[in-house]
Amino acid sequence: MKKLVGYITASFPNNNFTVDLGLSMAEAGVDILELGIPFSDPVADGPVIEKANLISLQNGFKMKDLFEVSAKIAPNIETLWMGYMNSFYHQGMENIVQKAQNLGVQGAIIPDLPYEEAQSYQELFLKHHQALISFVAPTDTKERISTVVKDAQKFIYLVAYTGITGSGQSEDLTHIIENVREYSSTPIYIGFGVDEKTAKAKAQGVDGVIVGSAFVKHLLDESMNFNQKIAKISSLAKEIKEKINE
Repeated sequence: MKKLVGYITASFPNNNFTVDLGLSMAEAGVDILELGIPFSDPVADGPVIEKANLISLQNGFKMKDLFEVSAKIAPNIETLWMGYMNSFYHQGMENIVQKAQNLGVQGAIIPDLPYEEAQSYQELFLKHHQALISFVAPTDTKERISTVVKDAQKFIYLVAYTGITGSGQSEDLTHIIENVREYSSTPIYIGFGVDEKTAKAKAQGVDGVIVGSAFVKHLLDESMNFNQKIAKISSLAKEIKEKINE
């Protein structure tokens, strides 16, 4: 069965809501939850997630909020932290990786951490039984792919197109997927532009999908109350999970 990774912005609009939403998404079929760490300059994210980031920061988000929601979510669903290197670095890498292990979080997705720099942290992550997720982009050469994926853990994050999340572009990734398969047996999950309309097509040839903006846009919908948002996002998660496995 193909997997569904769901991204939500941590503590947006508050900690209790994030916990309730995360647990509801798990029941709806989400296999891995990405807790996004609000950051002022989320360079890989589109306007939807960027807006949620900025509102969360304006509301006073602190890293202790991430730790609080993770403590309640991680025992119930496989959880990863998705954030930018600045957020991790300022906590101290040893400290935050140890904290993740203690809370039951299983790894990190850091899109602005280049592969070469990530290598200096691999031993630290492995020591604490954490996965540092590897990225493959459509612009990567076969030689580059062979290097990036050789030690990939948990899953390989295949970027669906060159750009930012949520923009809905598409590229033919057949050869990229074939190249990854040649050098690694680690599952491939595709992200960027995946929603209920595109999920079935994008899931072809890969092992799972990563959905972010399609969920977060409902977090930003001020016409719904908290319970309605949880119901809407959970229903959407169930729909996407069913579509990728048709």
